[in-house]
Amino acid sequence: MNPITMTFIQGPVVEEQVHLTLVELCQACSAEEEHVLAWVFEGVLEPVGQSPQDWRFGGDSLRRARLALRLSRDLELNPPGVALALDLLDEIAALRARLQRAGAR
Repeated sequence: MNPITMTFIQGPVVEEQVHLTLVELCQACSAEEEHVLAWVFEGVLEPVGQSPQDWRFGGDSLRRARLALRLSRDLELNPPGVALALDLLDEIAALRARLQRAGAR
């Protein structure tokens, strides 16, 4: 058998370097401001800043906001339902990653 060679690549994740205001996030994901405010209240999104005018959202928030909007529209989920669904999806992703790591040994 051939030995497995692994190559590690380092670099910044572009999403982590994006910082959007509340208005920019709403425009980027086509969501109403009231929805984004509700998602922040429910813990779906975690902005940096003291007030909505000062909030800055990272690139991951854009992905989560788009997914939250789809869940809200497609499944007609309210903000607490969106929060629960995203928590469950995050848990599934974490479990899959653990299984993949365990199988790679």
